[in-house]
Amino acid sequence: MILNTKNFGEIQVKEEEIIHFPDGIPGFEELNQYIIIENPDKEVPFHWLQSVEETDLAFVIINPFIFKKDYDFKISQNTIDKLDIKKTEDVTVYTIVVVPEDLSKMTANLRAPLIINSQNRKGKQILLDNEEYKARHYILDEMKQVG
Repeated sequence: MILNTKNFGEIQVKEEEIIHFPDGIPGFEELNQYIIIENPDKEVPFHWLQSVEETDLAFVIINPFIFKKDYDFKISQNTIDKLDIKKTEDVTVYTIVVVPEDLSKMTANLRAPLIINSQNRKGKQILLDNEEYKARHYILDEMKQVG
């Protein structure tokens, strides 16, 4: 299938690459199909979650463990059941990134990670109860602490 996207032009998508979000993503509940477009520069940790249904919509995403090594949370049994997760190794975690004009103010939403079952390609954005994690967590500040 060919997608004509706003940010990436025409891209070829295989059916088996599509991730199904049964509940959509909060604010975009009616959109259920996405693909991950990996950054061609392997040194850059940012990727894109591109909607298949609304080709103008793409979220910048990052694996939060790259900049927040101690990021830790429990996935509810309801989410495990909904995504049919069998093994921990099958879980991929991303967070949505907000990229403002001033890149030093770039934030990741650690409060609401994206959980993806890499085996069956089902995903869900969950909301964490942990007050330590914020919806606007400054990535570069965190990376300075790590590096």
